[in-house]
This record gives sequence, C-alpha cells and structure tokens, in this order.
Amino acid sequence: MILDLMIWAPIISGLIILMIGKNYGSLSYSLSIFSSSLVFVISLYALSMYDSSQTGIQFELITSWIERFDINYHLGVDGISFPLILLTTFITPIVLLTSRTSEKSNLHQYLASFLILEGLMIGVFSALDAFLFYVFWEAMLIPMFIIIGIWGGKNRVYATIKFFLYTFLGSVFMLIAIIYLYIQTGSYSIFDFYNIDLSRTEQILIFLAFLFAFAVKIPMWPVHTWLPDAHVEAPTGGSVILAAILLKMGGYGLLRFSLPITPNASSELSMVMVVLSLIAIIYIGMVALSQTDMKKLIAYSSVAHMGFVTLGTFVVFLDHEIASLEIMNLAISGAMIQMISHGLISGALFLCIGVMYDRVHSREIDDYGGVALMMPRFAGLMVFFALANAALPGTSGFVGEVLVILASLKVNFWIALLSGTTLVIGAAYTLWMIKRVIFGDVTNEKINDIQDVSAIELIPLMILAIMVLAMGVYPEPLMNLMYVSINDLSKLVFLGAGI
Repeated sequence: MILDLMIWAPIISGLIILMIGKNYGSLSYSLSIFSSSLVFVISLYALSMYDSSQTGIQFELITSWIERFDINYHLGVDGISFPLILLTTFITPIVLLTSRTSEKSNLHQYLASFLILEGLMIGVFSALDAFLFYVFWEAMLIPMFIIIGIWGGKNRVYATIKFFLYTFLGSVFMLIAIIYLYIQTGSYSIFDFYNIDLSRTEQILIFLAFLFAFAVKIPMWPVHTWLPDAHVEAPTGGSVILAAILLKMGGYGLLRFSLPITPNASSELSMVMVVLSLIAIIYIGMVALSQTDMKKLIAYSSVAHMGFVTLGTFVVFLDHEIASLEIMNLAISGAMIQMISHGLISGALFLCIGVMYDRVHSREIDDYGGVALMMPRFAGLMVFFALANAALPGTSGFVGEVLVILASLKVNFWIALLSGTTLVIGAAYTLWMIKRVIFGDVTNEKINDIQDVSAIELIPLMILAIMVLAMGVYPEPLMNLMYVSINDLSKLVFLGAGI
C-alpha cells in the first residue's frame, strides 16, 4: 500500500494541478511542493519500517491486472531499488522548489509534468512484474518529452525527438526479450525469469536485447550522443531529473534484469562491457575537457561517471579464479553508491548552472569570470560541488569511484589503473571550468550587476551539499541498507554463472 501511495499520490496531484489551470499559479506551486514533500516524508516513513537485515522483497503488493495474460500489478522493494526511490523522492521537491526562479509559460503544466514523472519513476523502481515495469519505463518518456519539448531551448524539438527515438528504439528490444521470457515461463514475474534455464545463445541474445535499452539510458558509449543535446536544451529542472534519476534506470536495469536472468552471458560478454566502460571513463572525460558550454561539460562528465556503474557491475567476471562474493559485493556496492552520489552531485551542478543562466542568460564558459566577487555564497557552494564531482575525499563522489577501483584492483591491475585516470581527468575539466567561471577577473559587464543567491536558491543547494558531505564522510548507513540485497544478487549470479 505504501508503494502504491508513493506512485499515485504525485500522479493524482499532477492531474489536479492540470485541472486547476494557469490562472492559479501560486496555488499550483504550493500544491506541487506539498505533494512532493509529502511523498518524500512517506518514503522516510517507509525507510523507518524497512528491515535491512531481511532478505527478499518488502512492502510487496500484488493484484491481478490483466488476468488472461497473467499480468499483475506487482510492487515491492529491496536494498537495490529502495535507495533509488529515496533519491527520486528527495530530488523532486528540490526541482519543484526552484521552478519559480525563472519565468515559465504555463507553470501549472510544468509542475504537473514533474509530479507525474515522479510517480512513474517510482513505478519503474518498484515494479516486479516485467510488463508493468515496461509500462512505467515507456510512460515516463511522455512527461520528459513534454518538459524538454515545451520549456527547452531553441533546438528543443531536435533534442526531444533524438531523446525519444534513442530511448524508445532501445526499449523495443527489451519488450521482445520480456515477451520471449514470458513464453518460456508463462509468467511476467521478474523472479520467475530468474529460474528459467536458458541456452548460451538464448542468454546472449536476451542480454543484448536488454543491453540496448539499458545502455541508452545510462548512457554508455557509443549510444550516449542524445544526452548532451537533451541536457543543453532542457530547462534546469529537466536537466536535474535527467541526470539525477533517469540515467540511474539503466544501471538499475542491469542489476535487476541482465545479471540475474543472463548470468552466463554477463560473464561471457564482461570484457566487452568493461572496455566500453573504460572508453566512457577515459575518452568521454577527455571530450569534456574540450567543451565550452557548461551544461555540455557536465553532461559528458555524467557519461564518464556512469562508466563506473557498468565497470563495477561487470569487472568481477573477468577472472573466475579470483572472483568471489566479497569482490562482487564491493564492486556492486561501489556502483550503487556511484549512482546515488552522481544523482546528488550532477543535480546540484545543473542547479548551479541554472542559477547563473537566469542572471547572465548564457552557458558559455567564456562569458563568465569573477563570479565569486559578486556571488560569494553561491561560489562557495559551486566550488564544493565541483570538487565533489572530481571525487574529492570526504565527498560522496570519492566513495563510489574508489570502491569500484578497489574491486577492479583485486581483479586486474591495469583496469584499475585505467579507471583511476578519471581522478586526474575529472579534476582537470572540473577545475578548468571553475577557474574560468568562478575566479579570475570580471570579463562580462553583466557579472557586475548580478545578485547572490536568494533563499529559494540557497536552501536546495545547501541541502544537497549536506547530503554529499554526509555520504562522503559516513556512507555506512547506505551500505547497510543495500548489503543484504546485493549479497543475495551476487549469490544468485555466481550460482547461475557457475563461478
């Protein structure tokens, strides 16, 4: 019931806001903040009831939906999905709170789109019926399509269509795989898929089918090209949700579907996945160095950082003689923490860029300089988030990457060394941006007239900074929340892969 409430409360609130209409902008704004905050409080209540020492699914709800095809409205969470739901309910109120910092036409529709999107995203992370998962997965494209297409930049139509085509076409292959697994099992239950005995060829084909969908969403190289365009054209709130939550669905899909359903294929194709991950980490990091648009720089940075998620997911399979539950738990824990951490840091950086864009109306690095002289409070926060993005020890950005690098080191020294170059490359492109934007002399007359952050801009950034620091200094509560479920997944995959 509690998951049902978290899914449908924001969706219904969004529909109510649409019915209220544009003549009651303040009421719509207040209702959106109240609704999203209430969902966050409900998620904290669920956290207080969640037993992290218990194996299996909690808060499970199953109701027959389409009985003829054995399709159920089946919800539940474990230590892998629950942290991502908490991230979703935490980020959404922040996005809605900052939605009035710049003028928007039809604000009520903008707010409603985010509320509906929140409910659908929670549905993706809590669905345990594969068909229901697919419905939520596809449905969430609609509000994001609308957010970019209506409130985006001048090339928003191109970016929106590219985003939609990439994600939709990838999802078609996932649907084919789901239908094939249903034919084999007579059920759409994800857990029934875990028990099916597939041949080597079947596993590889199904793995690739899922990969097309999840790789686009992460996004992995070379299917990442939609992301910079989508980020550049999306409004600030759209960029935050896109980076903080939507990208995490690809990593979640690999852990929920690819590894346990096709363990042998995951092992056999692990080198390909590791190589693609290293290309994302190193090559895309170098691409970020050449960017002049701040949003594009952070977008490419996201591709590089998400490379650690796929690296942590597959690196343990490279050497079966060394592979162990301990190493796999370490690697997947690192991948999960990297997803949560990246959601907080990238979301904060896009908010920071939005703050500057609202004042200067430019994202070009060359149009800035000396921001710290006029906006000292803002400058301090942006420098902090930039350092966290560069994996500064004591921040959450350090924890996830180091755990994956440590797991990689136990498997292969050279992979660990190559992945570790991100600490240098990430510092290079992040500090290069900060040096030219925040510090130095004022090179644009508009900078002399800008005001420091207001309370409505400062509070969300302060909350995010506290979370990034707390996770960096004391990540143990998050690791404890995930440990049992990650250990169960590792055992299941090791058994299936015969390791």
